[in-house]
Amino acid sequence: MARYNVPPLENLVDQFEKMPGIGHKTAMRLAYYVLNLPKAEAEALAKAVIDAHEKIRYCAKCCNLTDRELCPVCGSPSRDQSVICVVETPRDAAAVENTHEFNGVYHVLHGAISPLNDVGPDDLTIKQLLARLGGEVAEVIMATNPTVEGDATALYISRLLKPMGIRVTRLAYGIPVGGDLEYADEYTLAKALEGRNEI
Repeated sequence: MARYNVPPLENLVDQFEKMPGIGHKTAMRLAYYVLNLPKAEAEALAKAVIDAHEKIRYCAKCCNLTDRELCPVCGSPSRDQSVICVVETPRDAAAVENTHEFNGVYHVLHGAISPLNDVGPDDLTIKQLLARLGGEVAEVIMATNPTVEGDATALYISRLLKPMGIRVTRLAYGIPVGGDLEYADEYTLAKALEGRNEI
């Protein structure tokens, strides 16, 4: 039986499938959605992708994504420059920012130390972080993910910073608000016990 084959459509599906979390069926749905867009909207989508690729770069200070020399956080005079929150990805910085509870600045590592994946300290922006640490930095918050790689990265950086007299803290682990203890895994529960606070 002959296979129905439209090369431009297959290419579009293939491009969508390369995206994280997009399987073949979702890629097909997205491809058909794009095909059904009016030409002006399809061109606007293509232009947005090209503009993002050409205009977005790393902030000269924190390595977060920006379209200027400094990102809006680093460029803001109202942010507390003495507290740096270290995260793995720009998405993590956005998640912390969305809490509206943090008024310091960020540093994006663009990954975590992972020997199994051939990612070492030199593959991250640790040197750029160290270059930022001057007299005004009082605290570095390690907000790497609670994974083996995230913990190893936090420990590695904290060992570099401790001799400099900078306070290094780690985000607390624990039970999510509204969660039940019976559904928590052993690791999360152990970390919650370890990081308990006096009330």
